[in-house]
Amino acid sequence: MTPQDAKSAHLSESTFTPENTRRILEIACRIAGFDISAAEVIRHHTNAVYLLNTEPIVVKIGRPGHDGHIDVVGLVRWLQQQAVPSVSLVDTEQPLLIAGCPVTFWRYLDQQDGIVNAAELANPLTKLHLCRTAVPVTLPAHQIVYTFNAISEAIDTNTILSAQDRRLLHERREQLAERTDDIQWALPPGLIHGDAHHRNALWDASNRRAVLADWESAAIGPPEWDLTTLEVHCRRFGHPADEYDQFARSYGFDIRDWSGYPWLRDLRELRMITTNARKSARDSSTAAEVLRRIEALKVNAEIVWNIL
Repeated sequence: MTPQDAKSAHLSESTFTPENTRRILEIACRIAGFDISAAEVIRHHTNAVYLLNTEPIVVKIGRPGHDGHIDVVGLVRWLQQQAVPSVSLVDTEQPLLIAGCPVTFWRYLDQQDGIVNAAELANPLTKLHLCRTAVPVTLPAHQIVYTFNAISEAIDTNTILSAQDRRLLHERREQLAERTDDIQWALPPGLIHGDAHHRNALWDASNRRAVLADWESAAIGPPEWDLTTLEVHCRRFGHPADEYDQFARSYGFDIRDWSGYPWLRDLRELRMITTNARKSARDSSTAAEVLRRIEALKVNAEIVWNIL
């Protein structure tokens, strides 16, 4: 894939593979003037994330336009002006759009002490949710409506679900949708991260704090969405039982005490299941995990999920 090819040969969900994203990495770093001779993949799921190694730079390659792309670069630069703890961008012209995929360059933060815990996210999420200055980039502003639409599309366009499973998930979606107008939100709407959890944050050792990362899901919406997302991750992925308790005390609000929590919890989990179904290839380990979650959903089993 040459730079000329990249202008026309857009990737798709099925062709967003390590082989193809490596080619995008080569083109992007050639344009930016970075050495990829020792580059290694850090993660390849929602995005493709590479560490250059020859210099402390992480290259993130987003999926090809399925959900649209916000101006992450403009948003993060503005967030840092507002003192919201965020991972920093590299000072280079970005983003690049190659084969339909947005490519961004970030300062590498060594995570040798392990992932950030929930309590450490209280400070950055508090600062984010307290932002009242008008955001200078266009962000989605109908989080719940968008979520229901995204669930429907994911159910209908994935390649791993049986007809029976599709019916089950559509029924769950409709049951939740019927209750939307009854939900009484507790917190004022504003800027939210959209996918706030342990693995979308990093520890910045030089400043001794956690910083938020992975801003592709940022939106204007209810802060309850971020708080529920983190609670779901704490509970479903086997974190210590008191970890979310510590977060809630530091943040000053426990989402589990809010009357709408069970509804939003179920909606958030349904979104996670269906989104991962859309991203999973047939007969893959990720597909097996999604199907395991659906089997548990059928009997309302509170199982621990495996990380995808």
